[in-house]
Amino acid sequence: MRYFADRVVLITGAAKGIGRGFTRALLQHGAKVAALDRDAAALGELARELAGGPLATAVADVTDLGGLRTAVEGVEAALGPTDVLIANAGIMRQTLATDFRPEVFAAEVQVNLIGVANTMAVVLPGMIARRRGHLVALCSIASYRGLPPVAGYCASKAGVRALCDAFRVELRPLGIRVTTLCPGGIDTRIAVRLTVEDAVGRMLAAIARGKKLYTFPAREAWLVRLLRHLPLGLSDWMVGRSFGEWQRSRERAAKSRATQPPA
Repeated sequence: MRYFADRVVLITGAAKGIGRGFTRALLQHGAKVAALDRDAAALGELARELAGGPLATAVADVTDLGGLRTAVEGVEAALGPTDVLIANAGIMRQTLATDFRPEVFAAEVQVNLIGVANTMAVVLPGMIARRRGHLVALCSIASYRGLPPVAGYCASKAGVRALCDAFRVELRPLGIRVTTLCPGGIDTRIAVRLTVEDAVGRMLAAIARGKKLYTFPAREAWLVRLLRHLPLGLSDWMVGRSFGEWQRSRERAAKSRATQPPA
């Protein structure tokens, strides 16, 4: 994709899963990649695997604004100012109302929402001064409505969508694009449906086209939009059926483990 050739692309959560897929693909498309991750060991493996390419790495936690700023300054000194930000770092935890732990909820918000805001805050002044740039945030289909058992994840991703919606309008006259990516299940530690390679290819194409909002795959995108616009009673009933199936599956798995003989 010509759009990425010679551009400096900064990726958070770059060492594993989707972020690793972005890093590999972008180097193939001729980008200069600044890869950030809080996992130093995984980041080192990535650097060794992709040695020889225009790649700069730095250990950084997106919830630590000061450390993040220092890390970005380091990779930009090596590659140049950030042209495209892909705010990818994120976590998912179960947040059931019947076992609600506010510290788990807070951790999701800190990484998934505050982390995105922190990363944007670091690169935006330079983009505004140059009057060009592209902010990309990894959101989720889960941002369309609250879904048990991942209420915290849904809430944090809904915040990302709102942030991007506001910034997109404000930054457009300044020459800065904003793209919100809302994938469904991807083959990572979080969920299993699409392959990472397929999802990354689709998302990079959407970024290159300057899409404002990209929700995929089509069937899941249609379903979440339907759930959002149906009367609440019907929408809640449909989500409740799905949650009930999840609970029954969980119970069956627990019973199966309980009846297995000890190793």
